[in-house]
Amino acid sequence: MFAATFAVAPATGQDVTGVLGSAGATTTIDGRQLPPPAPKFGGVIGDDAATSKPWWAPRVVPPKGAPNVLLIMTDDQGYGVSGTFGGVIPTPAVDRIAAAGLRYTEFNSTALCSPTRAALITGRNHHESGFGVISELSTGFPGYDSYMGEDDATIGEILKEHGYATSWFGKDHNIPASSYGASGPYEQWPSGMGFQYFYGFPGGETDQWTPYLFRDHTQIFPWIGHPGYNLTTDLADEAIHHMKDLQAANPDQPFFIYYVPGGTHSPHQPTKEWIDKFHGKFDMGWNVLRDQIFANQQRLGVIPANAKLTPWPDVLPKWDTLSADEKKLFSRQAEVFAAFAAYTDYEIGRVIQEIQDEGKLDNTLIIYVVGDNGTSPEGSLLGTPNVYTAYNGILDVPVAEQLKLYDAWGGPMTYPHMAVAWAWAFDTPFKWTKQIASHFGGTRQGLAISWPGHINDPGGIRKQFHHIIDIVPTILDAAQIKAPEYVNGIKQKPIEGVSMTYTFDKANANAPTTHHVQYFEMISNRGIFKDGWYANTTPPVPPWVINAKMPDPKDYKWELYNLTEDYSQFNDLSTQMPDKLKEMQALFMEEAKKYNVLPLQNDTFARAIQPRPSPMAGKNVYSYRGAITGIPDADAPNILDKNYTITAEVETPQGGGDGMIVTGGGRWGGYGLYLLKGKPVFTYNLLGLERFHWIGADALTPGKHTVVFDFTYDGPGVGKGGSGILTVDGKQVATQKIAHTIPFLSVIDETFDIGSDTRTPVDDQDYQVPFAFNGTIDTVTFKLGPIQLGAGDDGKMKDAISKGKD
Repeated sequence: MFAATFAVAPATGQDVTGVLGSAGATTTIDGRQLPPPAPKFGGVIGDDAATSKPWWAPRVVPPKGAPNVLLIMTDDQGYGVSGTFGGVIPTPAVDRIAAAGLRYTEFNSTALCSPTRAALITGRNHHESGFGVISELSTGFPGYDSYMGEDDATIGEILKEHGYATSWFGKDHNIPASSYGASGPYEQWPSGMGFQYFYGFPGGETDQWTPYLFRDHTQIFPWIGHPGYNLTTDLADEAIHHMKDLQAANPDQPFFIYYVPGGTHSPHQPTKEWIDKFHGKFDMGWNVLRDQIFANQQRLGVIPANAKLTPWPDVLPKWDTLSADEKKLFSRQAEVFAAFAAYTDYEIGRVIQEIQDEGKLDNTLIIYVVGDNGTSPEGSLLGTPNVYTAYNGILDVPVAEQLKLYDAWGGPMTYPHMAVAWAWAFDTPFKWTKQIASHFGGTRQGLAISWPGHINDPGGIRKQFHHIIDIVPTILDAAQIKAPEYVNGIKQKPIEGVSMTYTFDKANANAPTTHHVQYFEMISNRGIFKDGWYANTTPPVPPWVINAKMPDPKDYKWELYNLTEDYSQFNDLSTQMPDKLKEMQALFMEEAKKYNVLPLQNDTFARAIQPRPSPMAGKNVYSYRGAITGIPDADAPNILDKNYTITAEVETPQGGGDGMIVTGGGRWGGYGLYLLKGKPVFTYNLLGLERFHWIGADALTPGKHTVVFDFTYDGPGVGKGGSGILTVDGKQVATQKIAHTIPFLSVIDETFDIGSDTRTPVDDQDYQVPFAFNGTIDTVTFKLGPIQLGAGDDGKMKDAISKGKD
């Protein structure tokens, strides 16, 4: 008989519970290498079971006392939104966390969605994580390729390997658009970054009533058959359900939940119940609102006593200059925005309450970041009932036309955003808005943290300067877990943030910050912080202006502030202290070289439509067999600003054909080729502003048919019209010329569908989804001509795409 015996002892620094080798044994790991090396078999292997001894590898668990972690971040909310930080919008969930823990008044983001989110989950600067800008503007440079590499493991990956149950609910926007489809790849999806469960949407925004929603990698449609469905509530329901599942399966396993709802990114779509709560609350207008927020901030102590309210910009109208109709419309826009913010916070509160109901609140670290950047100015100076109009450069939807949707504003038949001036007001006391990394209106976020028994100053305020990259090291510090040296055999970049746990002790309430230097950069707007001093560039053009000529980045004007005396960037010292300014400018360049910020580029035009790796790059013929749905916009034929021909080979049944043949887009813009009561129809939806129909006079007879829609574009130039011809079996059945088409950007969270329509109809008057085709679709083929841009149009297109896809 031959027997092998292996004796295994835990590595240094590891804690084993139970009898090693037994089914119930657990161990912690030192975490230097993730996943940890597999332990050697420690039993006995003989010739048969009678002479052998089984041995189970110990289950990996977090260190004793490691907390559950709930990491929350809302969307597009500047410092003056939340009532916890002086805003007029009640946010009791933030209040709850602040009362049990701490409020931070100098916490900062990157000024834009994807970059902040990459920095948040990696603990590294956004350029170091490949997200110097949103993925839709990525370029082939290390700081801008929108790829979080294998040397950039996320907090999800780290905690998962230490035995946490990890999950992600809500917005992603760190997935390249070319990876949305069934072929992936999925390395940049939550599943590829250490999150064992994902329930959310991949892009920057989605319709809250009919969201582009996924469970892990599979698109789902939970609103079907559920009138009144809203994603904001669904996310909370799903998170609560998931926590209950975890509690049932393994109540002792710590969880890490990353909870990032879409509120309050456009479209602003709360329920009517919430909208009604804010009726009349903003009739005082944006200037008075700003004064009220500032006074509240002073009263609450979330700004220093000597802080100054920055001046109202000349480029935005004052409230008392507006007409009665303008005031009525703009008040409604703010009511719906406020309702969305309050509704989002309420649902977050339900998630927190579930933790309490499970008896786990005392051992849960809750981090609530109010906004991933400042409030959004992307709704244009007038606001819009369909933000895709603004994304396409239509910035002046008449007030009278918008007022027709006053009662519907925020409901399923609108996709709205508010006027820029509200965004500026909600960023009080600072200047500027989302997208502007140089000023705190774009980067200053409210932050609340609670951890009962570990924060000994409940209700306290912390004034230390910190940054979004400090969240990961704070979580790791609380969990007693070290950042790994290797993950999947790949040497890891160092974590660049610092832990904030020192602030949890009341004795350190006024301690100097441990975050001494921090750069800021977004599309060449720059800033640099060092120990209370801050230098920054002056934005040459407001972010809501499309296609403006930009100066060379090296020619930007710079400003200088002493933040220890000037919280809001009110008093520019650049002319008084030129040597200090030069010192700070030099420091910025040092940091820029260190963290992959270079090359600086402010040409969003060139970024927006430059070639990127994609399986569809360069194609002009697309052919599909049979019915298929859910193809993401990035993988679908792009018919904008060009000639195109759609050919469908179909067979209609006895009794008449009905249903969708092929569609792209939906209620907010797009097209559809379908049979309606047997008659062939092509509908073109111009951003909800107008719909054009080509309709055959006769129903198709049973049998096989070739249905063709051929469009000749009146280029060059963007958004031009053209002539469309609908034919059946070679015979023209409808012709029409239209004056305009969608110029820049299709509806990116709708999908390309053949055989049915999965999201919203291109014309609600004709059909409702899914409108499945009742015959047989053999093939659908698209043939695309070259894009037809006029002089200067490439700039307009690229700029609009860059703003719309944020």
